[in-house]
Amino acid sequence: MPKTKIENFATQSWTTPMLRTCTQEITNPLEGKVSGSIPSWLQGTLIRNGSGAIKIGNSEFGHVFDGSSLLHRFSIKGGRATYQCRFLDSKTLRKNRAANRIVVTEFATEAVPDPCHTIFDRISTIFNPAEAVTDNCGISVYPFGDQMYAMTEYTNVYKIDTESLDTLEKKSLLNSLIVCHTAHPHVMKNGDVYNIALGVVKGLLKHMIVKFPYTEKGDMFDLVEVVHTVDSRWLLHPSYMHSFVSYVSNRPFSSSVLWYDGYETQIVLVNRNTGEQTRYTTETFFFMHIINCFELDGQLIIDVCSYKDAKIIDALYVEAIKNIRSNPDYAKWCQSQPKRIEIPLNSPNNSRVEISVIADIPIETPRINYELYNGRPYRYFYGMGPQVHSIYGGTIIKVDTKSGEVKTWCEVDANPSEPVFVARPDAQDEDDGVLLSALLWGSDENATALLVLDARDLTELGRVRFTTPSQAPKCFHGWFLPDTNST
Repeated sequence: MPKTKIENFATQSWTTPMLRTCTQEITNPLEGKVSGSIPSWLQGTLIRNGSGAIKIGNSEFGHVFDGSSLLHRFSIKGGRATYQCRFLDSKTLRKNRAANRIVVTEFATEAVPDPCHTIFDRISTIFNPAEAVTDNCGISVYPFGDQMYAMTEYTNVYKIDTESLDTLEKKSLLNSLIVCHTAHPHVMKNGDVYNIALGVVKGLLKHMIVKFPYTEKGDMFDLVEVVHTVDSRWLLHPSYMHSFVSYVSNRPFSSSVLWYDGYETQIVLVNRNTGEQTRYTTETFFFMHIINCFELDGQLIIDVCSYKDAKIIDALYVEAIKNIRSNPDYAKWCQSQPKRIEIPLNSPNNSRVEISVIADIPIETPRINYELYNGRPYRYFYGMGPQVHSIYGGTIIKVDTKSGEVKTWCEVDANPSEPVFVARPDAQDEDDGVLLSALLWGSDENATALLVLDARDLTELGRVRFTTPSQAPKCFHGWFLPDTNST
């Protein structure tokens, strides 16, 4: 390949997939071209969620978190796969499309007035604030019982059909006085779902541990209960929350890590049974995703993708991405390190605890063998490493937390998504399975692929490539649903 062509890949394979707009949904399963060998035991559905449109008409979203939610479905069976993508049919999307501009404010996008709204429409939102809050659930998908929901950090969630990607019932948690919650709840072994939220308690904003009890009949969202509350470190400045951890022990806790510029990080452990709270401090850092958390030998271990500051949020503004070549600090903004916080459980309240580097490599969107090792001692995690000024659009990474050994997979011009671990049936080892990643290319906007890697050594087993009728945008997070009818 000529050198000039390779150099053109630098930066574009990282940036362009995040700025794409899908203009044509794929409602019927699209057959792909198989290369390599997809394991015959791998049967099920990978559902992914993310920004599918960075523009509405001539108006542009300000941040990649704000783009219209596009759901992706990879159906895998018999060594083959099909692909579908559909926009989440949210009220926000319908309003924006009707006005042909962005008329609903998002995370970092200020809306322009809706020309279709009268003064009476605007007044009505004062008495019905839920109408003014975006329901663009474009970050993640999670199962609640046997139902799948599209989620973001606001109070609205949408049930989706995992076969057709139809948008079904919307649920709002505002009635439970929940203002926002993380986009990464935890699904427990018994089916209960826990999340961290921000809510109103006696007129004050507090962090909440909320529980959605599992039920075979009825709706888990109707059963939501506030387990415990945590006072914000600063009354008028509650922390930004994107994920949290829960771990298994004789004293079950849930924890939230709070960050504020110029101050040390505060860690709050909350006993889910008693509400007892213990606070610790450690060096200042910002995080988007926690890897895992577990108790071992009298210590609580929290593994986290740690940033020095919150510049990663700035890095994902659309203008920042467009101007990446003129910003010498951009790559530094995207550098998160996997770090380990070790908390002796016999330490007194307000103790300072140690944090150390697990591996010297930038990594994000971490995934583990979740079903067996969430909240328990584990060894391996997987993630995606940014390659901002490289001929690679990203790297899939495996980290051994015991040895610090790192394995990587990358391809010129290719931009992989977070790797989702799927265990092989009857697997005995923690890493006996495959990683699934949605693959894009900077130089080919009308293509995506399902990449299958051996989780043990990141060897490529196979891929299924699809030619799409319009631009294929970057997605954020996904969930694999195994085919329970397969033999």
